[in-house]
Amino acid sequence: MASTTGHIITVEPADVHVRAVHDGQVLADSRRPLVLRETGCPDRYYLPPEDVRGELLTPSDTRTHCPFKGDASYWSVPGAADLVWGYPDPKEQVQDIKGHFCFCATEVVSD
Repeated sequence: MASTTGHIITVEPADVHVRAVHDGQVLADSRRPLVLRETGCPDRYYLPPEDVRGELLTPSDTRTHCPFKGDASYWSVPGAADLVWGYPDPKEQVQDIKGHFCFCATEVVSD
């Protein structure tokens, strides 16, 4: 857990099955996501690269900086710019998300 003046971030394995779909195409399907919970933000699932169809993603030139997580890189799919992001070199307190992908929208699948 990371905490900076009331801002808390936790990263832990999630015991759910999640899927990322865009325009009817499955971009990712994972039974081993990490859930990142951050003060003031919705829960976000970070998926391991083995569970993401990377061949469907195109790297973007977009970069953003989060003072708590570090510098994010983005990927796009046709018709959806910057739909996916990740932290190639995250801050130490969230190292578990390194190399994982986060999608603008994921759905929890009932098994």
